[in-house]
Amino acid sequence: MSNVRAAESGRRAHKGSKSAGIPLSAGMILVTLGVVYGDIGTSPMYTLKAIMSDNGGLTTMGDDTVIGALSLLIWTITLITTVKYVLVAMKADNHNEGGIFALYSLVKRCAKWLIVPAMIGGAALLADGILTPAVTVTTAIEGLRTIGPVYSVIGDNQQIVIVITIVILCILFGMQRAGTSTIGRLFGPVMTVWFLYLGITGLLNVGGNLNVFRALNPVRGLTFLFDHRINAAGLMVLGNVFLCTTGAEALYSDMGHVGKANIYATWPFVKACLILNYLGQGAWILANRNVASLATVADLNPFFQMIPANLRALAVILSTFAAIIASQALITGSYSIVSEAIRLDLMPHMKINYPSQTRGQIYIPLVNNIMWVACIFVVLFFQRSSHMEAAYGLAITVTMLMTTLLLYTYLSQIRHKHGAAILFVVTFGLIEAMFFFSSLTKFMHGGYFTVLMATAIFFVMYIWRRGTAIERTQTVYLPVNKYIDQLQQLSHDDNYPYIADNLVFLTNDSSPDKLDRDILYSILDKRPKRAKAYYFLNVQVTNDPFTHEYIVNDFGTNFVFKIQLRLGFKVNQRVNTYLYQIVADLMAHHQLAPQNHKYSIYRDHGNVGDFRFCLIRKVLTPESDISGGNANVINLKYAIRHVCGSPARWYGLENSSLIFEYVPLFGKTKRQHRLTRVTEPSGTGSMKPVSAASVVEEDEGDIFSDKMVKEHSEVIEATEHEVVGGDTASFRPLVIDEDEDEDGSDSTEEGEE
Repeated sequence: MSNVRAAESGRRAHKGSKSAGIPLSAGMILVTLGVVYGDIGTSPMYTLKAIMSDNGGLTTMGDDTVIGALSLLIWTITLITTVKYVLVAMKADNHNEGGIFALYSLVKRCAKWLIVPAMIGGAALLADGILTPAVTVTTAIEGLRTIGPVYSVIGDNQQIVIVITIVILCILFGMQRAGTSTIGRLFGPVMTVWFLYLGITGLLNVGGNLNVFRALNPVRGLTFLFDHRINAAGLMVLGNVFLCTTGAEALYSDMGHVGKANIYATWPFVKACLILNYLGQGAWILANRNVASLATVADLNPFFQMIPANLRALAVILSTFAAIIASQALITGSYSIVSEAIRLDLMPHMKINYPSQTRGQIYIPLVNNIMWVACIFVVLFFQRSSHMEAAYGLAITVTMLMTTLLLYTYLSQIRHKHGAAILFVVTFGLIEAMFFFSSLTKFMHGGYFTVLMATAIFFVMYIWRRGTAIERTQTVYLPVNKYIDQLQQLSHDDNYPYIADNLVFLTNDSSPDKLDRDILYSILDKRPKRAKAYYFLNVQVTNDPFTHEYIVNDFGTNFVFKIQLRLGFKVNQRVNTYLYQIVADLMAHHQLAPQNHKYSIYRDHGNVGDFRFCLIRKVLTPESDISGGNANVINLKYAIRHVCGSPARWYGLENSSLIFEYVPLFGKTKRQHRLTRVTEPSGTGSMKPVSAASVVEEDEGDIFSDKMVKEHSEVIEATEHEVVGGDTASFRPLVIDEDEDEDGSDSTEEGEE
């Protein structure tokens, strides 16, 4: 049935590439330090300062208060970042990709409702990814005022700070197209120096008071948390303590960019430097709590005060660079989250670039531009970092709670470790719930903004997923062999002019012998399209960087071809070039007759004819019998799709001959009033309502698609009686690599619907 041709002989072992991931190397360790730890690495700049401020200032920080606060910080980093994310979550990777959507893809078979926490967590993390660059860069620029020469230029004029912040954000987002590796190699040395600075300055101050090591005892932290005599803030102090681990979720999301081996190798060093710095700040507080001159300093920050005055300018400059770099962890993490959401059909297809030879390192131009504009809006809206900080961290607590729920499912249902799963969900669910409720105090002081952004992102996901479920109730795949005779007659029917020698349709299904009803409707019904040969092209992106191969089913003809084009993720997807090669190859193997040119500007006329590409867009017609709510969802989905571009750009067809054709979203038609033929009263007629069907792909489904099961069954039955070749059985996507998941979702880039 099928013939296999490869433009490049020899296919790499897919399984090996997936299991290996990004290997441990000195270069990637540097990239990891520059990309992954920016957010969590800058937390010592403000975490202990916030705790001290909410407890009444420097003079109120007694031994038990300082030791207790340090204990909470140390054990928060240990439990959430080290245990939950580094030791547990990073084991739950989807083809070496991390993040909440990668985790959901592993557990979605376990329960249909799990899509909801995945969507909530992903939306919250993306919202925080928008806020973090604005907060960190603004904070850094405002911190430069502590340096005399800089203050003489900036002064107290906040507008200058805003302009400088926007310029830096523009540079930062403009650099993203260079790729994670390039950025990591630029930022890596700076962050390495930064962590060494944290560890050394902390260690030098710890030497003055070794009693701070008592903070390693978790009992001291629990005592501080519940004893109001030493903790004036009560449980609400957790909102500030949580700042020490806000980068943990980004660490998990960035795993695909740098590889888990490099995170395992670097995290012990990073954690040691963080803890030493916190202990050093605590030792400085205990040594200086009775200094009257310090008690009057406004906005006192032990992070900078523990540095000798003659070195403080260097510390502020280094901190500024580190704060700017902190944005990188959230930006790259956002790319990973969106990429996984696209695979799960929670977001529309977008153009994804792979700047390096590692598939995990990606750049999504549209996401980059949206975050760019949103970050600038945040800076202009809040003006000052103190206003932004009120919104900081609330969304991440939501994401962490959702991740805990999914990890519980993973441990209990996938790994079958039921006891460990219960212990995990009770421990981390309780801890993160306390962090969440303490962070709610920030809601009216700026946290509402993060919630609004997360809600907007969740709304996009809901519309896209719900709209897809509705569309699938109206989509049916028909067997191509039932229509071969009609296609052959049309190709020889002189009543219709040739539209092209080669007519190409892009399709998002990977079955070898079926087609979406919309394509056949376009060729045979909407406007019969006569061509010498018809091609139905599906593009898949493999996990290997340089795959060039295709599979073709000719259905025993020399004019109908179903082609699956398999391209490596580093390969430029200019399908017109590859299709020309495929056609020439088919002619060389006598599967396609030569298409000699009669006219040409070239001396040597080619034997491959012209091409036209037909791109189909579904539209909702007024006659469709779809409820008002579902119709609104479909229209909103199509509006979102319009913003995200078209296959013409994704597949390099801008300069090709294109046909954009709009076909109705088939569905049961509304009952129409009968017309009466007044000149012939005895004859009445009516148009028989045309029903169409949908086939939901054989996947596990979710709560959105489950609601459409009844409609699906009804329309399947109608279609089997009304269309030629009524065999509307759903298909499993064609799997070529035996190690792929059953649904083949790891390597499929869907085309336009």
